[in-house]
Amino acid sequence: MNSASVSVNAMVGVESVRVGVRGMRIASVAVCGLLAVGMFAMGQSAAPAAAAKTAAKAPVHVQPWKRIAIPPLHAFKPQQPKRIELANGSVIFLQEDHELPFINGSILIRGGSRDEPAAKVGLVSMVGLAWRNGADELDDVLPEKAAAIETAGGPANTSVSWSSFKQDFDSVFGETVDLLLHPSFKEGKLEWTMRNMATAISRRNDEAGEIAERESTKLVYGADSPYARQAEYATVIAVTLDDLKAWHDRTVVPNGMIVAVSGDFDSAAMEAKLRKAFEPLARGTAIGPVKTDFAGPKPGVYFVDKEDVDQSTVEILGIGTVRSNPDYYALSVMNEIFSGEGFGSRLFNEVRTKLGLAYEVGGSFGAEFDHPGIFCSEVGTKSATTVAATKAVLAEIERLKSDPPTAEELKKAKDNVMNSFIFNYDTPQKTLMAQVVLALYGYPTDYLEKYRDGIERVTAADVTRVAKKYIDTSKLAILVVGNKSEIQPPLSDLGKVTELDITIPPPTGWAK
Repeated sequence: MNSASVSVNAMVGVESVRVGVRGMRIASVAVCGLLAVGMFAMGQSAAPAAAAKTAAKAPVHVQPWKRIAIPPLHAFKPQQPKRIELANGSVIFLQEDHELPFINGSILIRGGSRDEPAAKVGLVSMVGLAWRNGADELDDVLPEKAAAIETAGGPANTSVSWSSFKQDFDSVFGETVDLLLHPSFKEGKLEWTMRNMATAISRRNDEAGEIAERESTKLVYGADSPYARQAEYATVIAVTLDDLKAWHDRTVVPNGMIVAVSGDFDSAAMEAKLRKAFEPLARGTAIGPVKTDFAGPKPGVYFVDKEDVDQSTVEILGIGTVRSNPDYYALSVMNEIFSGEGFGSRLFNEVRTKLGLAYEVGGSFGAEFDHPGIFCSEVGTKSATTVAATKAVLAEIERLKSDPPTAEELKKAKDNVMNSFIFNYDTPQKTLMAQVVLALYGYPTDYLEKYRDGIERVTAADVTRVAKKYIDTSKLAILVVGNKSEIQPPLSDLGKVTELDITIPPPTGWAK
């Protein structure tokens, strides 16, 4: 159907509805007039009544917007970057994009907070902060060129990134490589970093949402898990300049780095420049994947008392999956049906709209690249409806196993998942970074292309099957952050309650 026919059909639909409404109004006026004249007029003719009856039975037309034809998605073939692997193990991705005269780049370095010593949690974040801040001379040079060089530390890697106009690439890239290989970690910058970390620690209990996110991660992975540990005053103050330097020397090796560049350049010329910068580096020992067990949360009800709120944040928690799991596609569709974004999920329709027990509902069946994610159903509700809202969500979780999705639910969920997925990779830059992440975790380069087919093959039976296989309400933990004095009925209606202590250990010995 072309755009012209769509417009015509839409207008016809609107006009038909208007005619029906106008007919009923005319009949109504006629009847009122007859009543005013007298009852005898009704016996003279049945025409007005018949007209009213006919108008009342006028066919209801489909809303015009439902007539609009939605074409199927095009084949997903994103512009793939050029991949180059050097003899020393460095991997380079190049993505030409000539729309604007800019060049952006990043260097991902394997090794993140999950790899730092337990006694020095916060080390990688401090490396990310102190690394760039130690290069004071860049603060004078880069603004003049509208350029930037940044460093950061994350759970699985540290990174150095840069951006500049095309004509300034050589000088900005040169500064970036110098910072990468020869950082200047300074005592004053370390002290500044420590104070920033200390400020973050002191304020970590300010927001109920932040508390819920932190404590839910600890419940699912375990408080001592590399994926759930948190920095304390004692672990931050234990970090020294030598620790920063040792971390850099340990991780900045070519076979632990992925270099990605996108923008307005010629790939052959850019490859030559990158080879010149990185090929001379000697191979080292790259940090490998973290090996740890994930048993999931201990079932029960866990509570954090926050007296300054008049509402509750509820999280129902379990272990998620990894993206290499063949059931990942079915779990993605199941998640969209159950708690996807927007107004169509079962959680939204039942708990928020029909029952009116929450002002916010949502969740996800989390899937990470190299370790299980977190299954979480989240509810924001009044203190007085905390227990009722929690029970309603648990009931919806159980319904996933016994009430297969309708054909409409399934189609809508699959469309939503695919539309969201494709918009994540609708530019060359996004596709480039996706390939970097896949390379970082050892996924095949065609992983993205296979995703659409995997989603399209999901059936209603698959949704029910994975719900039964991966979600057991008897193995879930319930976390509530709220005001104990206002929660009625009490949380004990949900089971035995364990109150969590989120007290921040004092900064004993903090001398900086």
